[in-house]
Amino acid sequence: MTKFDPALFRRLRTKAGFDINETAAKLGISPKTAYHWDNGECKPKVAAIELLRQLSIFKNDKRTGGDRFRYIDLFAGIGGFRMAFDDIGGNCVFTSEWNEMSQKTYLANFQCDHPIAGDIREFTSSPDDLDRIPEHDVLLAGFPCQPFSIAGVSKKNALGRPHGFRCDTQGTLFFDLAQIIDHHEPAVIVLENVKNLISHDKGNTFKVIRRTLEDELGYHIQTRIIDARAWVPQHRERIFIVGFRDQTDFDLSELEIPSSEHHPRLANILHATGESDEYPYFVDGEVSPKYTLTERLWDYLVRYKEKHRAKGNGFGYTLSGPENVSRTLSARYYKDGSEILIDQGEQRPRRLTPRECARLMGFDSPEDPEKFVIPVSDTQAYRQFGNAVAVPVVRALANCMLPHLLTAVSKQAKQIDLFEY
Repeated sequence: MTKFDPALFRRLRTKAGFDINETAAKLGISPKTAYHWDNGECKPKVAAIELLRQLSIFKNDKRTGGDRFRYIDLFAGIGGFRMAFDDIGGNCVFTSEWNEMSQKTYLANFQCDHPIAGDIREFTSSPDDLDRIPEHDVLLAGFPCQPFSIAGVSKKNALGRPHGFRCDTQGTLFFDLAQIIDHHEPAVIVLENVKNLISHDKGNTFKVIRRTLEDELGYHIQTRIIDARAWVPQHRERIFIVGFRDQTDFDLSELEIPSSEHHPRLANILHATGESDEYPYFVDGEVSPKYTLTERLWDYLVRYKEKHRAKGNGFGYTLSGPENVSRTLSARYYKDGSEILIDQGEQRPRRLTPRECARLMGFDSPEDPEKFVIPVSDTQAYRQFGNAVAVPVVRALANCMLPHLLTAVSKQAKQIDLFEY
């Protein structure tokens, strides 16, 4: 058995360049625990020592110039992936997002030392174009989900339009991703999409994706469907695809999901009476009446639900209160708010405000001193949050991956150095 070295934790912490509070944040422990370990008063966890060792190695890697691995943020939306991967020491070197309103929100919340690229297809038409994307260690992409989502497929079927890979505007963008991965060979890839990706076209769509990533591009792929319900008061199931270029002992199934007793309710994200700093969401200390449904719209939703109830199905609005968990927030929320309507007692129900949507997706919380900036109209904000990733889920995934990610990036850097030498 290896003898306990009471000074090891402090040596690694110093080598990594962290103070006690920074170390605690990196390791997900309390500053008090970090203090005890630093003073050799008790034995640190093996996993904590290994992570700190990797961070110290990466800190002194001359190729990266510090503990910041390089990543690219594709189909970036309003930066949900970026919030999580910046938190674990990442350096975003390239961003792609085609929607100008989403770009506006992204730039209002993140400092970018590079312009935001628009249509990613402008970078995949030739090897020279692919070279315009900087070298990177990690590729992040929440590629468009509409061609594979249940709602998107149903709508396109009704209109007689193609979906999945047959959707020319969005479905083929996965193959643009594959071209970027093939050209740059990042050490790690993280992709996100709707749960329905697994079952779309009787499973054939996902077979193509897995075969492309594993057999053609040579990545070791793991997948997991994760419900954001454990972190935010919203049922939001998404599939995450994690790939490492080299074999690792990373196990996606080991990502811990908070126990049900700690799951939040809508009360955790709803405005409290008197939140007057939330202008323009408040009037006289109450949520603005503009978020309350008009009599005409509410009457329509009631009749619509009753019509489908009579047919024996459950289509229609959902009324929620502080102790409830919401349905999935979608990009169409601006239309009628029907998937998440807040009960106001004798009054007609109301939509969530954009600030409440930001909280529902984990971009901020009522306790955050620095709120996520929402520089766009309510309609655009609803679309953006409905299309976003749930930040706490991605943050949990990033922290679970971190020691394996740093090892993979460091290993690939050494292989490149040896090749160049």
